[in-house]
Amino acid sequence: MADAERLVEIYAPYVRRTAITFEYEVPSVEEFQRRIGRTLEKYPYLVAERDGKLAGYAYAGPLNERPAADWSVETAIYVEKDSRRMGLGRELYAALERELSLMHIINVNACIACPEVEDEYLTCNSIRFHEHMGYRLTGKFHRCGYKFGRWYHLVWMEKHLGEHLEKPAAVKWYGSRE
Repeated sequence: MADAERLVEIYAPYVRRTAITFEYEVPSVEEFQRRIGRTLEKYPYLVAERDGKLAGYAYAGPLNERPAADWSVETAIYVEKDSRRMGLGRELYAALERELSLMHIINVNACIACPEVEDEYLTCNSIRFHEHMGYRLTGKFHRCGYKFGRWYHLVWMEKHLGEHLEKPAAVKWYGSRE
């Protein structure tokens, strides 16, 4: 959690200048620390460095709080502007998927902001990134987020990390793994 200040620096431009996140205000370092701590109780929260400096992060959280959905997670990734399109996002997601597979997670899901028409606040780059990572589109919520005086959609994308067996292995929560 010592990385929270730097992670807020990475996240802040997404809040202030994009519709990628539907947050209006940049969270405080203390709030970010709380978010990281809650995530790490059960799920991985990974950071990546470029040239000795934190340049991005990815994490997973519950898709749904009910026990029947334990094998499914929602993922998120943020990479600083200067480190985009250099493979860092791909490396982070690959590492996240490895950790999730070790936990016996089967379904990874991403909820992604989507513009009606690309604009200065939101493009379809996140959708294209997830497609490149093997995700497929599963649904769309129309005009459900309002930011910068415009309405934006959300799309859900999913990827299967393993087989859907009749009796899946129990999930090994990240915070309790040996």
